[in-house]
Amino acid sequence: MMDSSTASSAEQQPLQQTPAPVAPGKGFTKTCKCLAVVLVGGYALLQVSPSAINYLALIPARTIPFVWNLITAGYLEQVLPGAIGSSLGLLFCGKDLEPVWGRREFLKFVILTNFLTSICAFSTAIALYYITRKESFLYTPLSGFHGVLAGLLVGLKQVLPNLELPMCFFWKIKAKWMPLFVGVFSLVMAFIVPDSINFLPTLLSGMYVSWIYLRFFQRNPRTDLKGDPSDEFSFASFFPEFMRPVMEPIASVFHRILCGRSTASTEFGHLKLPVSDPLVASKESEMEQRSAAEKSAATGSMEAMSRGDAATDV
Repeated sequence: MMDSSTASSAEQQPLQQTPAPVAPGKGFTKTCKCLAVVLVGGYALLQVSPSAINYLALIPARTIPFVWNLITAGYLEQVLPGAIGSSLGLLFCGKDLEPVWGRREFLKFVILTNFLTSICAFSTAIALYYITRKESFLYTPLSGFHGVLAGLLVGLKQVLPNLELPMCFFWKIKAKWMPLFVGVFSLVMAFIVPDSINFLPTLLSGMYVSWIYLRFFQRNPRTDLKGDPSDEFSFASFFPEFMRPVMEPIASVFHRILCGRSTASTEFGHLKLPVSDPLVASKESEMEQRSAAEKSAATGSMEAMSRGDAATDV
């Protein structure tokens, strides 16, 4: 009796220790809630101390001494609609992405995208100043979480491309078309509202740097492979079918400049691409191990037969 009860308790113990898998879309995560508090807190700080914008926002003319602006600017919202919109966007995108990527990878993505987006915004402002000689590009405070939000939309395109995101009233749009919609909408608004052009470099940079990271550098913990080489996540897949023949050559040029020739060649099939699907990757690894075992067994049998023939000859 004691042995049977001990065995039954031992069988039940692993079941109690095994955590249940977290499914996407089951509620806001703690990480996103904390980041939302940071965004709202940054807006509240500007209301209490408006001069903080000179030290926390990205002002290209002052970035060289205040290098930390490349990090702090992305978490500083200057207006209330921006703070509310960024917080809600972060919560709703994060509840689908963080369970898939994991907390550590999600935070890494947010921090890296924010930093690289700030570098791109700084470089764009400096370039525009030298082209137009307008000092407003050097002294306009740039800040906001919209660059990271654009990157999270790219992440949704990769993880849940067919997820329908509500826009307004009864209109919904699939996640795979959301980055294109946001980019086109921002371009149109830049012509209608001239002040909104300050957000355009950050949005487009956030999309592109996040795609570069997800496409070539993010490591899949289940397959231990880097990047996502699937055609569904290529640069041309962000655009409609009729535009893809035009966008693919442009993408190849940017890949060679930013990622190197070998990385760019993987886009067009010059090198053998790794498999991004974990099920397919596991099946391929099992097949490779099985073929290796069969080869070793065949080699052993051949050696045994040769030894037997040698013994017979003796």
